[in-house]
Amino acid sequence: MPESAVAAPTSEPFRSSIMQIEPQWIDYNGHLNMAYYNVMFDRAIDQMWLQLGIGPTYMKERNGSTFTAECHVRYLREIHLGDPVQVSVFLLEADDKRLHTFEELRHATEGWLSATSENMSLHVDMGSRKVAAFPPDIRERIAAVVRAHGAVPRPEGIGRNVAMPSSR
Repeated sequence: MPESAVAAPTSEPFRSSIMQIEPQWIDYNGHLNMAYYNVMFDRAIDQMWLQLGIGPTYMKERNGSTFTAECHVRYLREIHLGDPVQVSVFLLEADDKRLHTFEELRHATEGWLSATSENMSLHVDMGSRKVAAFPPDIRERIAAVVRAHGAVPRPEGIGRNVAMPSSR
C-alpha cells in the first residue's frame, strides 16, 4: 500500500505480509538466529508505519521518522527454514512523541506463537535528530488506531520484564 493511501483503522491488530525465513538466517543450532526475529518484527513495523503515513515518504516530505528506544523480545518456540511467518502489531498507547507497540510472530499457516516483541518508538525530527512531537494530522491518525486496537483483547506478555523465576 502506498503511503499516500493510508488505511482506516480497524479493531484488530495490523497483520504484516507473510514472510519467509532466509537461509542465511539459520544458525548452527538449526533454527532462526535471535537477531533475525528483530528483522522480521522491524519489517512488520515498517509495513504498519506505511499505513499510518509515517514511512519513507513521510521522512522525505516532512523530515520526521521514528527510532526504537526500547525493545523486549521473548523467544517462545523455534522457527526453522521453510516456516512461513506473519507478525501482528498492536498499537497499545501513544502520546505526542512516543508509540508503544506489541508484536506477535506466528507461524503463518499453523498459527502457533513463536516470539513477541514489545517496543517503545520515538518520533524524531530528522533535521535536529531530536525527539519531537508528531504533526497534528499524524497524531490524530495514531490516536484513532490506538482507540481501535483498544477494543482488542490485550495479548499475554505485555509489560513483562527479565527476571529469574521466584524460588519461593
